Amino acid sequence: MKQREEFVERNPKFFDGNIKKITKSNRFFRQVIYTGPHSQLVLMSLTPGEEIGEEVHPKTDQLLVIVDGEGEAVLDGKSQPADEHNVIFVSAGTRHNVKNTGRKELKLFTIYSPPAHAPGVVHKTREEAISEEAA
Repeated sequence: MKQREEFVERNPKFFDGNIKKITKSNRFFRQVIYTGPHSQLVLMSLTPGEEIGEEVHPKTDQLLVIVDGEGEAVLDGKSQPADEHNVIFVSAGTRHNVKNTGRKELKLFTIYSPPAHAPGVVHKTREEAISEEAA
């Protein structure tokens, strides 16, 4: 079932909010909170041991910002820390993955340009995301 967090105010022309607070409060694997004509803001929460899953966006740049937790980013096979305050810029066409290596949830937000998901989509779990993307 898709849900939206009630504390995220929607406006069709802009997003304005405390991104750190909103990201830390997110309980879902993926939650699209704003989609503009050229980019998209998405919250993510990975449980300990969970990963986004290796992927490539052929025509989409992605900026990932780690807000809380400990993780690892793998970019074209090369691993690097992905901990609180780290920023990872993934150019279009780069194979990438983010893994939670810590003992608590890894909280992050990501910006896709252009948008990569349907506006307003929420996937409570990674399994739900995989299932929906396969359909």
